[in-house]
Amino acid sequence: MTPRVKHAFKYRFHPTDAQAAELSRTFGYVRKVYNLALEARSEAWWSRRERVGYNDTSAMLTAWKKTEDLGFLNEVSSVPLQQALRHLQTAFANFFAKRARYPRFKAKKKSRKSAEYTTSGFRFREGALALAKMAEPLNIVWSRPLPEGARPSTVTVSQDAAGRWFVSLLCEDPGIQPLPANGNAVGVDAGLEHLLTLSTGEKITNPRHERRDRRRLARAQRELSRKAKGDGANRAKARRRVARIHARITDRRRDGLHKLTTRLVRENQVVVIEDLTVKNMLKNHALARAISDAAWSEFRSMLEYKAKWYGREVIVVDRWFPSSKLCSACGTVADTMPLNVRTWTCGCGTTHDRDVNAAKNLLAAGLAVSACGAAVRPRSGLFPVGAVGLEAGSPAA
Repeated sequence: MTPRVKHAFKYRFHPTDAQAAELSRTFGYVRKVYNLALEARSEAWWSRRERVGYNDTSAMLTAWKKTEDLGFLNEVSSVPLQQALRHLQTAFANFFAKRARYPRFKAKKKSRKSAEYTTSGFRFREGALALAKMAEPLNIVWSRPLPEGARPSTVTVSQDAAGRWFVSLLCEDPGIQPLPANGNAVGVDAGLEHLLTLSTGEKITNPRHERRDRRRLARAQRELSRKAKGDGANRAKARRRVARIHARITDRRRDGLHKLTTRLVRENQVVVIEDLTVKNMLKNHALARAISDAAWSEFRSMLEYKAKWYGREVIVVDRWFPSSKLCSACGTVADTMPLNVRTWTCGCGTTHDRDVNAAKNLLAAGLAVSACGAAVRPRSGLFPVGAVGLEAGSPAA
């Protein structure tokens, strides 16, 4: 029996004034508890070389609630406060496993406003969701139905910079099942002129979402810069106008990536991509804005988790593989290949479109790794290819 996949269903909701005040207070207290626990754990280690875990910080939270200075923590549900401590424990686990940097303190203005509730902190009955410490259920805009009989295991409430409220319900989704194998494979080359180029020769246009709203965004940012710094109402309104434009850009970009990655996963059994170092590429200030708008990292993340959902395979080729300089017909590697060269002719007489050729080479390299786990050997030398993100049970796993 295939295990059911947990899927987060996210919805807009419109809180009452009392609910908004309660949630805003909860967000602040969650941030306060997280920072207090991080300070306690850091101080214990650097001053006494003592490791403090989740159970210790949970006991600290109980003690904090009994003090005069932090007694206000009793005003909100204890569930999201405990979840903040669990999130801190996860952050430290990722740090010790060298998957992330040392946990940082949450700033009041820049940190994400969110609170997570487990089953003891909410009530879900007949399509109505009520959180602890609230008398009325949330006014949720049910833009799509939950799976039949779904029972949320966790509920996350958040507010974005544009002032919009969201609730995310984590449920088991029986509708996510492995797709029938079709034997198709495709290489994908990411770019800026075209967002993606496939080994089939298809080029997917880069929608450039940020550029479409650049003039409107610049005007809103100029208006914000003219407002006096501080917590005045006019500056807050101007900041929300900027945030709404950014939110619209983000929503369009994410919607397009969802549609694109779903299509690639449904149509192909194997998808081969390149391991791009986006963080380093953003240091090129001439291209940083366009690279950020392309959202290659988000594309890869979506592609990998959807492949896992539907029983597909994603192969990631090593970043040093010369996909653009390698002739897909004869295997010869060109000496140089400047970015402005979009078409080139190999010594064997084959004329290549740079991006299509790169996608074909990525596909060949990925299939070679999937078949035998070996390196790829063009005629002029040996180039290692690494495969990651393979599904359990796949030929290369």
